[in-house]
Formats: sequence, structure tokens, C-alpha cells
Amino acid sequence: MELKVGIVGLPNVGKSTLFNALTKKSVACENYPFCTIDPSVGVVAVPDERLGKLSTFSKSAKTIPAAVEFVDIAGLVKGASAGEGLGNKFLTNIRETDAIAEMVRIFEDENIIHVANKIDPLSDIEVINLELILADMQTVTKRLGSISSDIRRGSKDAVIENGALEKLKKILEDGKIAKEAHLDEKETFLIKSLCLLTLKPILYVLNKKSGGKNLDEMNDERFQKLSKFFKETNSKYVIVDAGIENELKELDGGDKKEMREGLGVKDDGIDNLIKAGYDLLGLITYFTTGEDETRAWTIKRGWTAPEAGTAIHNDFKDKFIRAEVVFWSDLLGAGSHGNARDKGLIRTEGKEYVVKDGDVVEFKI
Repeated sequence: MELKVGIVGLPNVGKSTLFNALTKKSVACENYPFCTIDPSVGVVAVPDERLGKLSTFSKSAKTIPAAVEFVDIAGLVKGASAGEGLGNKFLTNIRETDAIAEMVRIFEDENIIHVANKIDPLSDIEVINLELILADMQTVTKRLGSISSDIRRGSKDAVIENGALEKLKKILEDGKIAKEAHLDEKETFLIKSLCLLTLKPILYVLNKKSGGKNLDEMNDERFQKLSKFFKETNSKYVIVDAGIENELKELDGGDKKEMREGLGVKDDGIDNLIKAGYDLLGLITYFTTGEDETRAWTIKRGWTAPEAGTAIHNDFKDKFIRAEVVFWSDLLGAGSHGNARDKGLIRTEGKEYVVKDGDVVEFKI
């Protein structure tokens, strides 16, 4: 599966610095608005210690991780939905992503310009979300203006879609994101082609600065308001120090851990962000393993074995006969495939089996 997460935010909140840290790929990140004009794309491995253990177990020649594509998108400004700044291009680039990583600053530093000349992360989020809402409002209104002809032709789907559009219009007019319309499965399917921005999953990325005036550490009122917003909207967020993560990007293993501890940074913000993005999209990983390669495959949570097989090849769904499945830790604990089979740990599953995160699967077609 191709998975694409767009990193968005106001100018100078650290998007390109974060992108550099994520991908180890150098993109411009000077201290002025609109430095990033064309989106930069980087494919990032999903951290997963299970993969390495399975590869060692199988003495695999190759190890291939699951991946998420991150896109560094030009900074948004107030009025983007009306074409301000790089508005139309910005909105088009977001439309092409599966999810949005919305980045805001939670540190004060008078040497780093903020486009609004103040640090207020909740205000930044409101500016960004309003532009996305206004863009969606334009899309919904345009579709409402053209759907009447389909209704007159007697299309039942058009009637359902029209109802969904009216729900969306009301929510958007109230200044809320489209996700809060709580459309059912049929309605969601019918309006999918509109590619509404605020129907995409949103992960909020809070950028702090080591040794700086961080709102969370000061328990500042602005951070309290932000936390209240996350709680009320049931939003997911991660905290990263983009600058530190960028400095550490060339280090590996023990050196990175030692340097991180020396800087007083407890968590691996980049790993947390990648995992959170993966989880935000409702994804899980299953594995195939052998001497040739051990590989992590990305699928939607709840997929059956034939559906999971399409991650390898589309033909697997139609040609599926059965699958042999063992949980990754059970396989390692058994010491070999033979022992796992003798202990009854390897199961034969049919078309109705729902693949679990961490399953090691061999498909029979």
C-alpha cells in the first residue's frame, strides 16, 4: 500500500527541519516564509524491532520494512483557501495525501520569526483548520449545485449523497471539520471523490526546543488551552524536538541514544511520529520471512487473509486457497518452523480469517 502523510503548518514552525530529520534528505529550511515551494517527498521506514528479529531468525538475505511517505508541503497562510500565499498549490498538495501531520510551535524564540508575531499553538491550528474548512466548503457547495440533475434522473445514490452534502455543509458552516459530520459508510463512499481535506485523519505535531521556553514545560495557559482542545476533539498528537532530531539524524544505535540522553531528550520523537502516523491511518503490519527475505507488509486493520494478500500481489485475493499463520513471537520462541509446526503454533486459516498485527503469514494460492 502507498501511504502518504503531508506535513503542513504555518511558515517557520519547523516543517522542513522535521522533514530532514525524518528522511535524512536535505531540503531547504532557511528562516523565511515560503522557502519550501515544491513539496519534497521522502519514504520513511516504520520502526519495528520485530522485523529485525525475524530476519535474524530466518538468516534472511534481505530485510524490507514497512514504509510511510512523508511530504513536506509549503507553509500555509491565512487566506490560502482564497489563493493567498501559495494557497491553491498548497491545497492541491494536501489533497493528494492520505493523512495530515499538522505542525505547530510550542516554544518561544525571538530569533525565529513567526508569521503571526506571537506563539499561540491553538490559534495556529484554528488558522490552518479554517483554511481547510473554507476549501471544503467551496467543494461541497459546488457539488450541491450540480447534483440536482442526478436527483431528477432518479438516482438513489444521488439522493443519499445530497443528504450527506447537506450534513457536511452545516458542519462546515459551524466552523467544524468535515469528520464531525459522522457520515455512515455509504455516505462516505459516495462523497469520496470530492477528496475533502478535513475528512482526512489529522495528527498534531507539537514542535518544542531543547533548552528553550517550551509551553508544555512551563505549564503555560496556552498549552492548557491546547490540551483542552485535543481532549474535546479526541485528537491525536505527538511532541517532537525537530531541531534535536535533525542534529541526531546521521547517528545510529548507541551513539544516537547516548547523545539523546546527554541532551536530556527522553523519547525518540521521530519514531513516535512515524508510529503515530501509521496508527492514525488504521494500519497494521504482518510479515513474510524466509532465507531470501523478511518483509513487513502494510494493510488496513480488519482485513481478511485474501485482502491482506493483495499487499503482495493483487492476484492473491482471487487465487487465495488458504494461509499458514503463526504469531511472530511464537515462531521465535519455538526456535524453528519445524518446532512451531510440531507444537501446533502454525495454523491453517481460510478466507474469513482476519489478519492480526504481528502475524507471520505464508499464502497458498
